[in-house]
Amino acid sequence: MKALCHRNVFSSLLSISYLLKTISCSPISLLEQRATTIAPVIDINFPDPAILQDSDNTWYAFATDGNGKNVQVAHALSPSGPWTVLPNDLLPTPGNWSNKQNVWAPDVRKIGSTYVLYYSATDAVQTAQHCVGTATSNTILGPYTAAETPLACNLSIGGAIDSSGFTDTDGTHYVVYKVDGNSIGHGGSCGNAVAPIVPTPLMLQQLASDGVTAVGNPIELLDRDGGDGPLIEAPNLILVDGVYILFFSSNCYTTPLYDVSYATASSLKGPFTKSKAPLIITGNPFNITTPGGAQATVDGKNLVFHANCGAGRCMFERAIEISGTSVSIS
Repeated sequence: MKALCHRNVFSSLLSISYLLKTISCSPISLLEQRATTIAPVIDINFPDPAILQDSDNTWYAFATDGNGKNVQVAHALSPSGPWTVLPNDLLPTPGNWSNKQNVWAPDVRKIGSTYVLYYSATDAVQTAQHCVGTATSNTILGPYTAAETPLACNLSIGGAIDSSGFTDTDGTHYVVYKVDGNSIGHGGSCGNAVAPIVPTPLMLQQLASDGVTAVGNPIELLDRDGGDGPLIEAPNLILVDGVYILFFSSNCYTTPLYDVSYATASSLKGPFTKSKAPLIITGNPFNITTPGGAQATVDGKNLVFHANCGAGRCMFERAIEISGTSVSIS
């Protein structure tokens, strides 16, 4: 593996670990040997988890296709579990714009009395790229009925993945997603480490009151820079005490540099400032490998994310604390 320098690699003692990785191309460091050991709360393949508390206070988690389902779902009485994986497939039939395959990173929001599912699937014609779609249901466990057309699908710039809903204080609904530029990259790590590097921006799309109809054009919130490796992805937006916090992952999910990072802004549309170091990376602060795909609870108190496990990518959960523009995890 050709290693990539991490963002602000000299900015803190923590970054010594990243520098050692970059020099040695090894996922093991002295810091990792002292990392806290944690166990998954869902110990099956359950990637790109999203989390929602329903009106009856039950918590639900949703995940990328796997285990014979397009959209996996589990429930619990608290974010820390214990979690029970349910037999339901929330989206048995993805939208007709898709080839019905590779349903990734689902997210569910309740808008009025309707549950809205955001997801991505491969395009019916250009199957190397994904588009973001929507589906709706009167119950949280579905089945969800997919819209006939995608919500975001600019295939010329790579398509779209990793959609996540957000509602601002004025009640306006949005979705954030990634332009999947590395799907049309020129090779190397995650297809986008060979120049010219293709942008992979995180976008904000305003929605109508139904939560499924786009209003206006999307705007860019954040893009990769040299320290992010080939991409950024998996955006999730929350608002805590007047600060907009955009969680995301950077680098390639096949390498130990994949992470959970965040950026902050005082305005919904930015500018967003990236944190000096990742919140979670291989071996720091937990003894896990390639963490990513994180989503926070809307109150900013808990974070779910995946990391490598024997079954594939299992779901982990930890408490987080937000103070101004700083996020910590325990």
